[in-house]
Amino acid sequence: MLTDVPPLTIWAIPVFLLAVGAEAWMDARDGAGGYQGRDAAASVTMGLGRVVMDLVWKSASLAVYTAVFTLTPLRMGWGWMAWVAVAFADDVAYYWFHRLHHEVRLFWASHVPHHSSQKYNLTTALRQTWTPWTGLLFWLPLAALGFHPIMIMTMQAVSLLYQFGIHTERVDRLWAPIELVFNTPSHHRVHHGSNAEYLDKNYAGILIVWDRLFGTFEAEDAPVRYGLTRNINTYNPVRIALHEFADIARDVARPNPLSTRLGYVFRGPGWAYDQRERDAAPALAQA
Repeated sequence: MLTDVPPLTIWAIPVFLLAVGAEAWMDARDGAGGYQGRDAAASVTMGLGRVVMDLVWKSASLAVYTAVFTLTPLRMGWGWMAWVAVAFADDVAYYWFHRLHHEVRLFWASHVPHHSSQKYNLTTALRQTWTPWTGLLFWLPLAALGFHPIMIMTMQAVSLLYQFGIHTERVDRLWAPIELVFNTPSHHRVHHGSNAEYLDKNYAGILIVWDRLFGTFEAEDAPVRYGLTRNINTYNPVRIALHEFADIARDVARPNPLSTRLGYVFRGPGWAYDQRERDAAPALAQA
């Protein structure tokens, strides 16, 4: 079945690499400082690792979508209206997937590698999670509504390809109507900012209208400071991929009530980091 799904992201790899090379050349020519060798290498390694993970994961995802699609009596068909509908449905699913991956720490542990670079360039788009299974739940409703699994996975790939191009500082704000409707480099730079006013904003995939509708939109104003509020300062791909899961395990192991331990897993990352500091305060006071 997997061979029935167009491997769009695999076909796009040569284009990705050519685009990265062109952007890096322009960055070096202009002395912009947007590229750092070890950082870019870590991002590309993360991207290649994700390709390997997907050799298994996409087959598993297709099997689950197919099972749900087989059980539902609904059928959306293959016409152009069905493709328009699945494009919008995929984009809404992506918005909520992305938003909850910032608001629930267990999901954040999977997503945080993408935000770990303190640079913002096309290689940052390649810094993908190695634990993609946290996203499956968000697209199951599309299969239940009668969208064919191949349509779902094709639109997921289209969204990923679109988002590759917005990870750049080489493009300033675009024509106002485009900025109003679509996710753009300007909007996504905000999303990658660790500035207080930019945190947890602009979750869009292709259409920025969901952020405007659900109150999570923020325009680019102040210069963006990229990276995490607590940067991990490593180029080790394994640590980039798994550091937050390791931190969760250590936090849960602390001698706290069950509600606090569960909070370390299911509450927001900000709550967890603040709680960790509260846990440490008595020990520091006794030292």
